[in-house]
Amino acid sequence: MKQSEKKRRQILQATETLFAQHGVQNTSMDLVAKEAEVSKRTIYNHFETKELLLYSVLEHMMLQIDQGDIYQFQSDKSIEQQLQDIAHSEVRLLTSEPFIRVARVAFIELLQTPTLASHFNNNKIGCMRYLEQFLAEAVENQVLEIEHIGFAAQQFLYQLKSFAFYPKLYGFELADAQSPEFIVEQTVRLFLARYSAVKL
Repeated sequence: MKQSEKKRRQILQATETLFAQHGVQNTSMDLVAKEAEVSKRTIYNHFETKELLLYSVLEHMMLQIDQGDIYQFQSDKSIEQQLQDIAHSEVRLLTSEPFIRVARVAFIELLQTPTLASHFNNNKIGCMRYLEQFLAEAVENQVLEIEHIGFAAQQFLYQLKSFAFYPKLYGFELADAQSPEFIVEQTVRLFLARYSAVKL
């Protein structure tokens, strides 16, 4: 590994630690330089602004996340089972420590920095990498009846996020919180009640 790449990695790792401990706003470039054991000039040689450093740190953190398999629609398998498989995969992602760590670093900044929010909204992760295509193929095979594919995909994801992700992100998980299995089952049942071509 070249010395320059080694320094860059040191900076990213140090910044990730500091952002997680103190938040982005409370982390100065002086603090990053001290933690990474490099000069401020070295930091600015790699990252011209703190915003670019934040982008790079978040992208570096995202690379460490297992986003799960990409599911393709299978006409010989029940749509309920396929949606359950997708939902289980997504819940594993949403509740994984690496994903929660990224979310905690990014959350406040996403609210305050429109360009950052736009940047990450344009990079689909988890089931959103393939869910719209999956649903479109299910519609073509007359298994589902969906007029607005993108909206339906977001409905599916947000239902999972509401019960599996946000409580963990905000740290208010309840003692009687429902199990991942229950959340998945109810999400899929609700989705199929609305969109199944065969009405139950």
